[in-house]
Amino acid sequence: MLSKTGHIVGSLNSNKEQLAFLRLLNLLLKLGLILFGIELFDLTRPPNELSYVLFLEAVYVAFCYRYRFQCINTPSILLITLIVDILFWSTWLFYTGGATNAFVSLLLLPVAIGAVTLPRWAPWILTFLSTSLYTLMMLTMPENRIRHHGMDMSSHYLGMWFNFVISALVLTITVGYIAKRVRQKNAQLSYLREAQLRQEKLLALGTVSAQMAHQMATPLSTLRLLVDELVEDGTAKDIEPEMQQALTRCETTLADLRLATESIRQQKAYPQKVDKLVSNLHEQVQLLMPETELTIEIDTLTAYPAVNADTSLLPALLALIENGARASLENIQKAQVTLSVTSGDSGQLCFNIRDFGKGMNAKELSELGNNVVTNPKGMGIGVLLSHASFERLGGQLSLSRHNQGGTIASVMLPANYDE
Repeated sequence: MLSKTGHIVGSLNSNKEQLAFLRLLNLLLKLGLILFGIELFDLTRPPNELSYVLFLEAVYVAFCYRYRFQCINTPSILLITLIVDILFWSTWLFYTGGATNAFVSLLLLPVAIGAVTLPRWAPWILTFLSTSLYTLMMLTMPENRIRHHGMDMSSHYLGMWFNFVISALVLTITVGYIAKRVRQKNAQLSYLREAQLRQEKLLALGTVSAQMAHQMATPLSTLRLLVDELVEDGTAKDIEPEMQQALTRCETTLADLRLATESIRQQKAYPQKVDKLVSNLHEQVQLLMPETELTIEIDTLTAYPAVNADTSLLPALLALIENGARASLENIQKAQVTLSVTSGDSGQLCFNIRDFGKGMNAKELSELGNNVVTNPKGMGIGVLLSHASFERLGGQLSLSRHNQGGTIASVMLPANYDE
């Protein structure tokens, strides 16, 4: 599933235009109120110093719009810009009436934006800052503003302050919680869409594989008869071992494919001990990939639990070992692979398959196993199918770089300690 931070950043990217436009509207509103709303809304006529602040804000708004895609890319940067927005609003309010300004509630605007777009801890910073500045304006309010036209307005302004605090808390708690739930739902929907696309690709690959396997059966039978005749005639002594090995591998693979298809169709899953599984895996590697040097390391603390598997588990692990052997052969001219089995967290077993190849970059690691990757060495279909097999068995595949070179394929499978 996609990470929470990734979805927060995605929401920032989709709202950058709106935030830049909103800052421009805020600046125009301040200028409009100074020019046309002082008498109408009983605002304090601001001193000349405010013009310098508005000029700085104009530069800030232009900067945010110009570099909206390059700079505001993380929640931390957005939080800083919202803090700056609060400071500009507070400065404008302070010079135009302070806590008596009818537009003091606009200090809630950055809080609302932060509650929707930022992680849950960030809006509390904005709430604390805006409330503190409002409180400061209350404490520094001139006496002539408190007694307006002979009436004591202190209780009225205190009520406005209390209403502001309640509104800020509601925005921070309620809106922040709702925004978090919406982000979680969006993340789940995005994950389900990606899983559906992956399953559609796998279905297409499975259909093609079944058709090809059916078409290969007859040519393989014919080829077996021809090879047997050549062996009897003694005319193929030089190439007999290679022919027998290649043909045996094709026949074994085809038979395994039929068994796996039948097992998946009947949804047959059975517990298999780890030591037995690793032993079978080693035998298959020796039979199908005799040139591969497989080093096996099993955690001695593991009491050899079982994993719930069907016939697709062994081919899935073999595909990863074959990819690793190919990568090692290209880099160190030796098909060397290391398989280690350890106890993972939450009752899981971890199968780590490490090769000694050149490794892959972060983009390749993230795409391999999730999509059909096109590269000069292949299409990555084997890793994609292996990943699907592990997921169907309740497991997970992750790829990472080894600090000494090469790639590690980590397969997490639920352990069954009852067997």
